[in-house]
Amino acid sequence: MKKVEILRKKYSKFIYKNYSWKISGKDLEISFDFRIEPDIRFNPKVIIKNIDKNQIKRVGESILNNLIFNLGLIELLSYWKATCSPEIEIKAGPLNEEQIKWWKNLIINGMGQFFYENKINFQQPNFIKIKSLQRPVLCEFYQGGLRNRVLVPIGGGKDSVVTLEILKKARKDIICFSLNPTGVAKKIIKIAGFKNSIIIRRQIDKKLFQLNKKGFLNGHTPFSAYLAFLSVLCAVLFDLKYIAFSNERSSNEGNLKYLGKIINHQYSKSYDFEKRFRGYSKKYLAPSPKFGGGLEYFSFLRPIYEIQVAKLFSNYPRYFSAFLSCNVAYQTDSGTKKPIKKWCERCPKCLFVFVSLYPFIGKKIIEIFEKNLFADKKLLPIMLQLIGLKKFKPFECVGTKKESLIAFYLSWKKEEERVSAKLPFLLKYFEKKILSKYHNQEKESKKILNSWSNQHNLPREFERILKEALIS
Repeated sequence: MKKVEILRKKYSKFIYKNYSWKISGKDLEISFDFRIEPDIRFNPKVIIKNIDKNQIKRVGESILNNLIFNLGLIELLSYWKATCSPEIEIKAGPLNEEQIKWWKNLIINGMGQFFYENKINFQQPNFIKIKSLQRPVLCEFYQGGLRNRVLVPIGGGKDSVVTLEILKKARKDIICFSLNPTGVAKKIIKIAGFKNSIIIRRQIDKKLFQLNKKGFLNGHTPFSAYLAFLSVLCAVLFDLKYIAFSNERSSNEGNLKYLGKIINHQYSKSYDFEKRFRGYSKKYLAPSPKFGGGLEYFSFLRPIYEIQVAKLFSNYPRYFSAFLSCNVAYQTDSGTKKPIKKWCERCPKCLFVFVSLYPFIGKKIIEIFEKNLFADKKLLPIMLQLIGLKKFKPFECVGTKKESLIAFYLSWKKEEERVSAKLPFLLKYFEKKILSKYHNQEKESKKILNSWSNQHNLPREFERILKEALIS
């Protein structure tokens, strides 16, 4: 039997037993109680900084309970994946059939990479059953009006910088939101000039790392979906009407097909997830009040591609030495090593960021990376993957294959403009082996750099602000 089959047989039931919360000093401390029968127990925690009793009173305890209960539903996926138990039993709160269907859809789509990398047959009959032990009741959802302010999640990458700067120029009342903020995220918030931010600390139960070391299942979970639920909780607590994520159009493209289904590393950043989450939120988290003015969750950069975001980011040079979006930089291998906290210079994300920014900031990108990645022969396989000529698009938050091709074309073109330039290895390879296969790249590059998708959820005012930023 395969490892996954052995684990699913031995650990057949995952239980979301309970959650609890309390005000401790100036913080809201949330704890979850997850169990995997027969003998595994997890107690992860989430701490939201600077909450007072008046905020709880304004929201109401029953409404807060519902928001926290739902946060636990997305939290549990990080622990369920260890055994991929065929049954998930929900004791902590009620779910109706529509909600159960919604969560099954998220698991199948959001955990696709996990299933692929662990060779799990998620298409088998009765692969997963979600059972709610509490009878569906009429829960209290938040239906109050919210202040005309914008919650902007900040990681460490260029996308959130672009959202932050454009909305700041439009004189929006912004509150930054950061989960386990890195030094990079703190620096970005400081450069942007914001002092009061919403800070959340998420504490993973160390037992999960211990199981990973013992060979239990591990892999990718839909992190942006986690942020979506957490951001709604914070928006309600801190009285903000808008949640402006920075997920772009490029995230809609999948990576490969597995068991007849497209697997997308960025599913929880995609328009499909955004649309589904908005529907779930408006029905089960924070429905709009009768007089309007309810919570609005959307992605501000949804209408444009990653390469267009890179072009916008080139207008903010003060962030060049601060931003960091390499995922390898923060990897700890389940707590076995310290993160390097700098560009690794060898992963698909590093190469994509390098090539997407080079056409707009030129040699300044080499100062950021302290190395010309175009000169690194070892990155050739990654270049071919990015543009769709080898294997499949890397499991990273990178642009579409088409825009990666355009980015290499524009980088090659920029080098060609320098009369005495000697092309570095990757661009020379691109010129000799790839460029002739694709025609009209000049026309295609102009088309993609001026692209706009109407498939978005931007409120009309935010749509106008982004359009103005693109033409200014």
